[in-house]
Amino acid sequence: MGRIIAIANQKGGVGKTTTAINLSACLAEAGQKVLTVDFDPQGNATSGLGFEKGYMDKTAYELLMGECQLKDCIIKEVQENLDVIPSDVNLAGAEIELLEEENKESLLKKELDQVEKDYDFIIIDCPPSLNLLTINALTASDTVLVPIQCEYYALEGLSQILQTVDLVKKKLNPKLELEGVVFTMYDARTNLSLEVVENVKRHLNRTIYKTIIPRNVRLAEAPSHGMPINLYDTRSTGAESYRMLAAEVISRGEV
Repeated sequence: MGRIIAIANQKGGVGKTTTAINLSACLAEAGQKVLTVDFDPQGNATSGLGFEKGYMDKTAYELLMGECQLKDCIIKEVQENLDVIPSDVNLAGAEIELLEEENKESLLKKELDQVEKDYDFIIIDCPPSLNLLTINALTASDTVLVPIQCEYYALEGLSQILQTVDLVKKKLNPKLELEGVVFTMYDARTNLSLEVVENVKRHLNRTIYKTIIPRNVRLAEAPSHGMPINLYDTRSTGAESYRMLAAEVISRGEV
């Protein structure tokens, strides 16, 4: 059975989509069979993997609305071992359209249950807010990976997402656990980055990944070329960091 990991933080600009794209790509590069689910109406994971938003008629939105079968909206072999369910702005309307729907929190789970056995990892890129889409992603997942930026308000956003995880665990998905926290946009030249890391380690009695993702120009450039970092610049520090993170994620599952 595959591990389903939601990449979530309701705070924007923390490297969430960057982590979803590049962790997926590096897991696939390491020989794992991966499905990336773009569950954010901004569709940045879709474009970051080389697809033009708005030009696909079978996306996560059509899937949720029951307008297409799961197998029809999976784009196969984006790179070796990596499949994708794309997203676009239509997904933003799903929340209102699904208001009357029964079991609306578990629609994604029902779909992913069909293919869980076909993948080693299913990575879900959540929207940067705590809405019905994020609740769906958390209900479908085994674990949540929380990227946090090395900046002053990092702890604030973290405590909110952890409360949500605990609530979903209590009400909707008793098996949900925290996969871990990963630090992003680390700048070794600033004391602040170091202070944030130390502060979170002191306050957080939870799993923190050893791998820290640095600020890296090549990492920032890669999405505009529609490529994950391991293909865009395979020898960059960004690529090496996400390979290390992928190795850590794989080894967690073997414990």
